[in-house]
Amino acid sequence: MDEEDYGRAGGDVDSDKYDVLTKVTDTSSAQARKGKNIQGIPWERLKLTREKYRLTRLEQYKNYENILASGEAVDNECKQVEKGGNYYEFFHNTRLVKPTILHFQLRNLVWATSKHDVYLMSNYSVMHWSSLSCNLSEIINFAGHVAPTEKHPGSLLEGFTQTQISTLAVRDNFMVAGGFQGELTFKHLDRKGVAFCTRTTYDENAITNAIEIYDSLRGGINFMASNNDCSLREYDTERFQLLNHFRFPWPVNHTSISPDQRLITVVGDHLDGLLVDSQNGKTVATVAGHRDYSFASAWHPDGRIFATGNQDKTCRVWDIRNLSMPVATLKGNLGAVRSIRFSTDWQFMIVAEPADFVHVYNTRSGFQERQDIDFFGEISGVSVSPDGESLYIGIWDRTYASFCSITKDTVMGTWILTCEYVLL
Repeated sequence: MDEEDYGRAGGDVDSDKYDVLTKVTDTSSAQARKGKNIQGIPWERLKLTREKYRLTRLEQYKNYENILASGEAVDNECKQVEKGGNYYEFFHNTRLVKPTILHFQLRNLVWATSKHDVYLMSNYSVMHWSSLSCNLSEIINFAGHVAPTEKHPGSLLEGFTQTQISTLAVRDNFMVAGGFQGELTFKHLDRKGVAFCTRTTYDENAITNAIEIYDSLRGGINFMASNNDCSLREYDTERFQLLNHFRFPWPVNHTSISPDQRLITVVGDHLDGLLVDSQNGKTVATVAGHRDYSFASAWHPDGRIFATGNQDKTCRVWDIRNLSMPVATLKGNLGAVRSIRFSTDWQFMIVAEPADFVHVYNTRSGFQERQDIDFFGEISGVSVSPDGESLYIGIWDRTYASFCSITKDTVMGTWILTCEYVLL
């Protein structure tokens, strides 16, 4: 909720009291159980209650659509889901981390590499946050001049200046950032400087929409970049050579590779999604049903189920054994599905809307049960740690920004929600 919304909500708190309320640094789980708002919004001092403001947001939030009224057209197709699942519990919040967003449709700017380590975009910087030590550090700043310190064929030795980062991917020791002008920058997290940078295209419509880092069928680690010039490009992380360049009839907004590395989901500025052979780029299947353009996809760890997220406000779940219709069509509360992740324990599918809601679906119930994580603010990304123990959510807002981590209590066998919020 930004300052204008705060005013419209009936905020008549004087400036001194407002500063005190918004600069509170921490909220504990004990305080939250006693009724304290985890974002620090002083609802008790406002003329409008949280419940009424939520209704206002649901009524007034404008979902971006490329196809007019696409969200209204799918109502009859959506699966009835039992809401109110109680998988998570709030644990703590702090105001140290500042996730931000540069492109309103691209929300893959948060990546967890362990239970306690997460990387995110904050303005021009890639930041590392440790939820264990509560330490925030800058990994790379793209505001100035960034040039490679290693020599590889095809790397732009002159580098880039003031790169606007549209998308990010981090895995293990590897980080790849994509830019608005088709830039790709690769960095080893355990080394100083940048290893490789290139411009994928000089096309006028050049934005890098998504990046994925994954194990190669041939061994080693590769990454692929989805681009608005209707292309998907695959690189290795040793020599940084372009291995494959697959072209499509429309801009590619997101891709994800199957657990066996043989199939790639491709979604973009088209109603249909594609399943593509990872070795030759040939389309092996088409999935139809969405009413608008898609910006998210993900594979279940079993390799049979995958999901696609669309601006028609739905997440559709597909089974490769029968692609004639989705296993489930799941609709959110507010807007487009901008990010999807599966937990590595196979139990949950996490679906992020553009703002205010992250939904956790119970996959073992056939996606019939879900928990809504409810807050106020735009979502910069969601990420599940490799061990499946933590889920991170980045939230941006002009007045209240937030960074949330959900961690599993392995002793008690339950889940605890840790939310860390910051004031911009």
